[in-house]
Amino acid sequence: MGGRIRLGMVGGGNDAFIGGVHRIAARLDDRYELVAGALSSTPEKAQASGAALGLAEDRIYDDFKQMAIREARLKNGIEAVSIVTPNHVHFAAAREFLKRGIHVICDKPLTSTMADARRMVKAVADSEALFFLTHNYTGYPMVRQAREMVAGGDLGKIRVVQVEYPQDWLTKQEDFKQAAWRTDPAQSGAGGSTGDIGTHAHNLACFVSGLTVESLAADIQAFVSGRQLDDNAHVLLRFQGGARGMLWCSQVAPGNENALRLRIYGEKGGLEWEQENPNRLWFSPFGAPKQMITRNGAGAGGAAARMSRIPPGHPEGYLEGFANIYSEAAEAIIAHRTGSKPPADVIYPDIHDGLRGMQFVDACVRSSARNAAWVTLPD
Repeated sequence: MGGRIRLGMVGGGNDAFIGGVHRIAARLDDRYELVAGALSSTPEKAQASGAALGLAEDRIYDDFKQMAIREARLKNGIEAVSIVTPNHVHFAAAREFLKRGIHVICDKPLTSTMADARRMVKAVADSEALFFLTHNYTGYPMVRQAREMVAGGDLGKIRVVQVEYPQDWLTKQEDFKQAAWRTDPAQSGAGGSTGDIGTHAHNLACFVSGLTVESLAADIQAFVSGRQLDDNAHVLLRFQGGARGMLWCSQVAPGNENALRLRIYGEKGGLEWEQENPNRLWFSPFGAPKQMITRNGAGAGGAAARMSRIPPGHPEGYLEGFANIYSEAAEAIIAHRTGSKPPADVIYPDIHDGLRGMQFVDACVRSSARNAAWVTLPD
């Protein structure tokens, strides 16, 4: 029951940045083989993109439904599909594969609307296939280290969670391809920066802290004239159990490239991690000197080691984090082949994380419309 997982892809054709990232991630640990694709919404580009990737001519499809139907019937059809389209296509594409028993690896956020998010939850529940969401920052070694330390009680009871994700690429009117669909509510959904990067920040805060957001108060803005979706958000958070937090996401903060940062403070100490310096985790025990824990260095534990490939001092980051999510998915898919359960330490974002991300965006939009009133999230 071994061998590479036969993978298909929806979206991610020529000139699509995120499609290339997913293909690298799938290849890095040699767990997948890309064998089919419906790589663009236009047949001409889909065919050209498939040919450029070396796919067999009869495994290049003009649309995802045609691909799902035929691949499900083939003896050696795809076992899993990566969906790397704009948000509004996620549900329709995933549904076609899920109902045919094909595992889905979906880019975040889950969908573009809450209605589609709820439909996606039902589609996953009704399917025998697995669903994975690529919140890639959960695959970073020192994020796993931080999560392990919080769960192990190194910080004591968590009191404060602060997370921020500022960028600057939308500071002016969008003038390149990636901006067009991300600032279009018909394709992106109700959230702009909240959906694109705010969901990453929210997911990271919850993943590491082990806490769930109970309610929030959000002040969101579209600073660029004429922009239909938010490009900046300040969000106060209340977590179940009493912890408090703040989340800031912005795509109009000059000088910031991809500055995702997490700080967590408890009764016994605090942790700090920055995505742009991903191999370092700062631990501050209360009343003692601050400690720097490095990836595969002294003090790093087993959770971080599982996510690491190379010796300390050699940088690992974005692509490797993505690859770790793909490898965790591979472990679950291989176990699924045999009807067994994956190892207990296999962790990946799933449909429930996706739904919580959509609930976060929806709550931010509703709160801001009510002058930053407190809004309760579903349990």
